[in-house]
Order: sequence, then structure tokens, then C-alpha cells
Amino acid sequence: MGYTITEKILARAAGLPAVHAGQDIKAKPDFVLAYDFPGYTDVYFKTMKEDFGIERVAEPERFGIFIDHMVPTATAKEEELHINTRNWCAENDVPLYERHGIGHQVAAEVGYATPGAFVVHFDGHVSQLGTFGTLAIGLRRNVMEAFVSDTVSIRVPDTVRMNLRGSLRPGVMARDVFHHLVRRLGPSSCRFQVLELGGPSVAAMSTEGLQTITGLAMFTGALTAIVNPDPVRLDYALPRARKKLEPVSSDPDARYSAVHDIDLSDLEPIVVVPPTPADTRDLTEFLGLEINAGYLGSCASGRLEDLRAAAKVLEGRRVKTGVSLHIVPTSQELMAAAAREGLVSTLVEAGAFVSSPSCDYCFGRIATMTAGQRAVSTGTLNVRGRMGSPDSEIYLCNAAVVAASAIEGRIADPRPYL
Repeated sequence: MGYTITEKILARAAGLPAVHAGQDIKAKPDFVLAYDFPGYTDVYFKTMKEDFGIERVAEPERFGIFIDHMVPTATAKEEELHINTRNWCAENDVPLYERHGIGHQVAAEVGYATPGAFVVHFDGHVSQLGTFGTLAIGLRRNVMEAFVSDTVSIRVPDTVRMNLRGSLRPGVMARDVFHHLVRRLGPSSCRFQVLELGGPSVAAMSTEGLQTITGLAMFTGALTAIVNPDPVRLDYALPRARKKLEPVSSDPDARYSAVHDIDLSDLEPIVVVPPTPADTRDLTEFLGLEINAGYLGSCASGRLEDLRAAAKVLEGRRVKTGVSLHIVPTSQELMAAAAREGLVSTLVEAGAFVSSPSCDYCFGRIATMTAGQRAVSTGTLNVRGRMGSPDSEIYLCNAAVVAASAIEGRIADPRPYL
């Protein structure tokens, strides 16, 4: 019996010849990542010094800290958090990334998405690094173990294999693929397992599309998601890699807890109905529902593929009066590329607000919604209060749907605009 890519990566990280699903191990992460957020990094830094007597991390090159929330700061307390983060990184010689963009995207751009690497974070959306054959797991507060020791305690997870076939139709995007997975499998179907994407359509899918799917894996209950690296993904990741590792892939006879097949050519645009990310419906059920706001951004969107889709819909048209459309590229690198393509000017001329990369729109710190308002969003969550008032509503959808809905002031089908 062969091994999955996950088992191979964890075996190397544990210093063992092989591991199998269900085995409890101590594994050394190649990289430990975090972003600045109250109750997380500030607590980690304090706990290391006061409870463990650790003045400096032993291997600073294994760490990476991102300032991507509360950007720019609006209160003295927020600024103090950023100052403390900068100081800790300087004192420990730990790489710090600010004014780069959303950390999960930037992590790939600066080489933490090393194929074959084991990466930990407290945030589950780090799973999007799995696009490049990296095993990236969000451990929540258990990531503290990685800050105070060389290893983390982990049970080798089972793997669910998802084979993708066929081609997406116009107006259907990677976002819809993921929401179809939730509809097909259920929101807890992959609980504590790894979602492995494969099949003939994966090689043909864009890297940005795969980042969207892998980055949302937690909403199937999965620990993370991963893709066996192919030439396209390796061409992106290897020149940026921060560590020399041998990329690995699942064996043909690897054992999976379940195998599913999805034909992408059957898919339609989907909306996710509040207040749960599990309620996935066909777009056609909600056409005409009035909206007040649109948001295109977050670690799950805001890449060039999404910006191009929105610009194609919006070109030569205007956002409806009374509707606010906020578009937030995921990183400075992507924003600069969008500007060079002329996408930013197209979006601005249509009446969209285009902002610097930040996580702040996704959780309602900026462009906060009030009671009774309704938004279409490419953000990660649609729970009550996520973007402001608990009495507002968030409908999750793809970037083209956001753009078309902003034009009409109601949930709209983007296909007539494409």
C-alpha cells in the first residue's frame, strides 16, 4: 500500500521512514506563520518570555509574521499592537511582512509555499498554500507549541480524494466549485481530514482558482487541502522557495478514506445564504434580491482572475447609485499587476472603491454594514455580524456575480454581461 502526499510530508517532518493515518507523532514544521491579531501574536510573544523563559526563538528563519489586519491603524491600541509585533520580530530576527498584503497570499509570494514543506499557522485559511504541494495546517491556539518548541503534536490525518473533471462554463468560477463541494459532501464531511484535489481538471485549472478552493477547505470540516504539485505550480513555487526540499506526490495505490468525482461542466453559479457557509443554493433562486453593498476581496478572492472577471462585467457600465462596491486586491504584487493591465482604472471608472490590500473589509472593520443592509461578497464567511450589524445579511458568491449585482442593485446573473 502506498502513501498520500500528506503522509509523506509528515513522515519527513517527524524524522520517520513512514507514517500512517491515525498515528500520533511529533513533527517539526518547516515554517511557523502568524498574523498580528489581538489575543494571538501578542499572547504568544508574552507567553514565550514570561511562562517559558524564551528570550529569542532558536531558528528565526523558520518563522514569518504578517501585519495584514487593522491596516492602517485607527486607534492607539491597534498601533501599539503593530509596534510590539515589529519590535518582537526585530529582536528575534524573524521576517516581518507589512505593506505586502494579506498574509496567506503573501506567504506564497515570498516562498513559504515550498513544495513538500510542513507549515503551521493558527488560522485555517493557510490551507491555500496546499495549492503548491505544501502541507499547511491551522492549529488555532495549539500553534503555541511551535513557538516554544521545535515540534508540534499531531495525529496523521486521513485523506479524502476529490477528482475534478470537465471544464467550467462562462460565469462559473473556482468559488462555485468549492461551494458545490460543500453542497455535495456536507459541511462536516472531511472533519479532521485532508482534502486532496486531483483529476484531469486540476492541471488545467488556474493557480488562483486552486488557491480559492484550497483556502476555503475548513468549511468542509477539513484540517487543510492539498494538491499534488504539477509543472505549473512548481514553476511558480520553486524559484521562490525558502528551503530546498524534494516535492512529493501521492502514490497511485495510496489509501483514501473516501474518493469523490465532480464533473465541473455541470456546475452553475452558486450563492451561499446567510447565516451559515453551509447553505449553498443556485444563483437563480435569489435573482432580483435587493442589495446595498458588494465586496470583492479577502484571502479567498481578490486575485487577478477575480479582478479580471469583475472588470469584464463592469467595463463601460456603472455601479448603481446607492450601492457601494469595495474591491480589495489580495496583495500589493497583485494590485500592481492589476494596475499594469488597466484593471484598476476600469473598476474605478465604473464607480468601485479600490483599496489597498487588507483583511479589514472581510470582518467588517471597514465599510461596516448596518442593520437591514444586504451584501454580496467574496469574503470567507457569512455568519451574523461578520461585516458589521448582526441584523445585516451577507450572500457569498463569485466575483462576477458581485460585479453584476453592483450594477443592478440586486443579486444578478453575470452571464449576460460576459
